[in-house]
Amino acid sequence: MDFKIAIDIQKRIKEILSRVSLPYIDPERIICFRSQGSKSRARARIWSLPRIWQQALRVKPHYCIEVLSEKFDQLSFQEQTKILIHELMHIPKTFSGALLPHQGRGKVVINQRTVNKVYKVYRKNNK
Repeated sequence: MDFKIAIDIQKRIKEILSRVSLPYIDPERIICFRSQGSKSRARARIWSLPRIWQQALRVKPHYCIEVLSEKFDQLSFQEQTKILIHELMHIPKTFSGALLPHQGRGKVVINQRTVNKVYKVYRKNNK
């Protein structure tokens, strides 16, 4: 598998965050990658930096968003944006380096309905 920094995705993350209210997310601490050669069925995924590594490396929490080129790049701009929103929604309000699951404590946290709500705000706040 091959990873490359994805500056275009980084710009889109910053643009999404400028339009929707996720003030706890620091876009400067999200690094975006485009990968090729993965066998995963995913189109994108988010990676965290656990607290023990933060302490060992003496760094603040960071996240990596990986888009899987073979599956992500062929999607429409709208679908790509929804996927990026979905990945951002995995970041907890504490921006601690942890990740939120799709379902937690008996309630759904991240699903298509919640992504669509955020996407509507994104579209409404078109600059």
